[in-house]
Amino acid sequence: MSFNAGAKKVILKARGGAIARAVSTAVMIRDRFLPNQVRISDIKLLTDKVTGQGGKERSVAAIEIVLERV
Repeated sequence: MSFNAGAKKVILKARGGAIARAVSTAVMIRDRFLPNQVRISDIKLLTDKVTGQGGKERSVAAIEIVLERV
């Protein structure tokens, strides 16, 4: 669901190289698209276990950014 559809809270999730893009997206939403209407209420840093090629398991950084309407 999105803010345009009436949601009060949106969670952006990303891992690995997409983390920088998720952070930039959250800041753009807060500062450009919905100024004074949205705040970043929570940020969680996580580690996901991913099985790569050859069946080898590795850890990948992940982030969840919670945006809420003010």
